[in-house]
Amino acid sequence: MKKDIIINSTANEHRIAILEDGKLAELFVDVPGKDRNVGDIYLGRVAKVMPGIRAAFIDIGHEQDAFLHFSDIGAIEELNSLFEEDDEDEDSKKDSVQPPAAPADAQHPLDTPAVQTDTSVEEKRQYHRYPPRNQNEVNLQKGQDILVQITKEPVGKKGVRVRSAISLPGRLLVLIPFDGKVGVSKKVSNFKEKRRLRKAVRDMLPKGFGAIIRTVAEGKSEEMLKQDLDELIKTWNGIEKAVKIEKPPTLIYKDLNTTSSVIRDLFQDEVEHVIVDGKKMFKEIRAYVQWVSPDMLDRVEYFKGKEPIFDKYGVEKDIQSLFSKKLWLKSGGYLFIEKTEAMTVVDVNSGRYAAKKEQEQNSLRTDLEAAREICRQTRLRDIGGLIIIDFIDLEEDRNRKKVYDEVKKELRRDRAKVTILPLTEFGLMQITRQRIRQSVQMSFSEPCPTCGGAGVVQSKGTTINLIERWIRRFKTEKHELRLELRVHPAIAEFLSQGTISRLTKIQIKFFVKVKLQSDPSLPADEFHFYSLRQQKDITDMYK
Repeated sequence: MKKDIIINSTANEHRIAILEDGKLAELFVDVPGKDRNVGDIYLGRVAKVMPGIRAAFIDIGHEQDAFLHFSDIGAIEELNSLFEEDDEDEDSKKDSVQPPAAPADAQHPLDTPAVQTDTSVEEKRQYHRYPPRNQNEVNLQKGQDILVQITKEPVGKKGVRVRSAISLPGRLLVLIPFDGKVGVSKKVSNFKEKRRLRKAVRDMLPKGFGAIIRTVAEGKSEEMLKQDLDELIKTWNGIEKAVKIEKPPTLIYKDLNTTSSVIRDLFQDEVEHVIVDGKKMFKEIRAYVQWVSPDMLDRVEYFKGKEPIFDKYGVEKDIQSLFSKKLWLKSGGYLFIEKTEAMTVVDVNSGRYAAKKEQEQNSLRTDLEAAREICRQTRLRDIGGLIIIDFIDLEEDRNRKKVYDEVKKELRRDRAKVTILPLTEFGLMQITRQRIRQSVQMSFSEPCPTCGGAGVVQSKGTTINLIERWIRRFKTEKHELRLELRVHPAIAEFLSQGTISRLTKIQIKFFVKVKLQSDPSLPADEFHFYSLRQQKDITDMYK
C-alpha cells in the first residue's frame, strides 16, 4: 500500500493529511491556542480519591481535574523517591502504591507505532496492560504529590485522563522509567532481528529503565539506537530535576506538537513522500530527518505548485465531507452518520441500489462497500467510544459473516484500539474504538452560540410563554408599571409582529409598560428584565 504525508502549513494552522493509495485516510490539525495535551507530563496533587469507582482525581492546574483510574497507577513507590530528600527515612514510603509487575513470560503485542496523539500512547498502554492484582493495595492520599502523564484529551465536559506509568517516546524507542522490561513491536516479524534489537537495547539501558523498541527500529544500527536512547535519558534527567524544584500543579514536560509527532511516529519505510508547502516547516522537517534518518531525506519534498496543495492531491474535497452527516456510496447507497453524547450511530441505506431482483446480493454489495467507507470515516473523523452500525438486512449467515470479516480487515489499518462484535440478527454491529483526542471535526468547528451545539433551539412561542409566566410571577409581588425587556433580535421581531403585536397584548393583559430592546449577544432562548425604578437586572428574582 502506497503512503504519502501531505502537509499544508499556514500562519493560522498546520494540516497533515495521511494518504493511502492516494485517498485520504487520516487528518491531523495543529491550531494555535488548541495545543495537544497527550504525552504531556504534570506534577500534580491528588484532589480526591474515590474507591467506589476505583479512581482518583488529580489537580494538574486545568479547569477540570484529571482522571486517574487505579489500573493506570504505575510504580508510585519509585516515583515518590523523586520527591524525597537524600536523608529521608523509610517511614515516609508506607502509604505508597506498588502494583505487581507483568508476568515474566508476558508477550507485548504492540501495534504499529503512531502519532503520540494516538498511537505511541497505545503502544505504552498495551505494554502496561496489567492492572494491580489487588486493588485494595492502592492507597493514594488526598494532597499527595504525584507525577502523571496525559493519555487522553478532554472530551466534552470530561477532563483529561492520566496515568502514573510515565513513558517517553523517541524515534526508535519508547523509554519507560522504573520498568526493567524490554518489549519489541509485533510488527517486527523477523525473530533474529527481534533478538538482536532486544539484546542491544537491554545492554545499553541504565539500571531500572525499560523500553519498547518501535517498528521503525528494524534494521537500524546500535549506534542509532544508542543516540535515540541518550536523548530520551537526557529528557528524563531534566524531568527529575524539575520535579525536585517545582511546586504542584505544574507542567513538567511538554511533548512535541502534532506536526513533529507525525514525522517522528509515522514517517516510516512505507511512506514514499512527505510533501510540504511551507518553507519554514520544510526546513524544520528536513533538519529532523537529516538527524534521525538521513537515508530517507530524499523523500522530503517542497511543494512549488501554484494551486493549493490540498486541492492538488484531492484532500480538500474529502475534508468537506467531515461536516456532512450524509455520505453517498458509489453503488448508489448512502451512509447517515449521527453523533450523540453516548455513541455514534451509522445507518446504511440502499438508496438507488434497491432493485428487488437479486436483493440479497445487492444488499451484500452495498453493505461491503459501506463497511469499507465506515472504517475509513471512523479513522478520518477520529470517532471514539461506542459505534453502532445498522447495516442493510441480510438473510444468509454467511453474508453477515462476510460483512463482519470486511470490517475486521479494514480496521487492521487503525492504530487505535478497536473491539468489534459480529452482526446481530437485527443487522446491527457494535464497535468500541479508543478515544484519545477530540474528533477532527472539533478542530474545524465550535458549538453554535445560539443552540449550544444541540442542533435545535427553543421555539419562539415557548420563549414568549416563559416571558409571560415571568411577568405573572413579578406582578403578584410587585406593583411596578415600567420594565425593560432585552431579547435576541429574532424574538424582538416576533414580539413586534401583527396589527396588535404580541408585546402589546402582554402589556394590556398584565397592565405593565414594557420597553423592548434587541440584544444580538443574547441566545434566542434567553431574556432579561430590568427594573427601570431600581436600575438593575431582576430576571433571576422571578424565574
